[in-house]
Amino acid sequence: MEVILKKDVQNIGEAGDIVNVKDGYARNFLLPQNFAEIATKGAKENREKNLARIKAKQEKLHAEALEMAKKIEELGLIEFSAKAGESGKLFGAITTKRLAEEIKAKTNLDIDRKTISLDAPINKLGSFNMTIKLTSKVKVTLGVNVTASEVLKEEIEETEETAE
Repeated sequence: MEVILKKDVQNIGEAGDIVNVKDGYARNFLLPQNFAEIATKGAKENREKNLARIKAKQEKLHAEALEMAKKIEELGLIEFSAKAGESGKLFGAITTKRLAEEIKAKTNLDIDRKTISLDAPINKLGSFNMTIKLTSKVKVTLGVNVTASEVLKEEIEETEETAE
């Protein structure tokens, strides 16, 4: 099915693009979520009229994303301190929600946690990388360093002995 995208859709295209997608994907996701409209003759003519406005809006969003990327890159590295066991494993992981909150606290920028992707789960001490995808063309990679605020003795073996 041929549709005209109203908004940027990851791995499909940007707003204003005419793309071919499977019928079910269009009917069940793109159209109900108002991400696209069916590419009829009238819709294509309307798109041509509005193309300049769509491109100007995309350029504005791109410029804003570049500014946000610059502010985020200025952070350089985000430091976290968490409770850990003797083996270096954290008691609870550091989530993308917590990373987004930390970025907001330091830069006052609202970053959606869904735009943050991690190379590996942050569930142990060490250095990690996270990628923040602000737009389809603007990505920022930021380092995360996790240190131990307190090292707790792992009591797994002791509790097993008392259970017997």
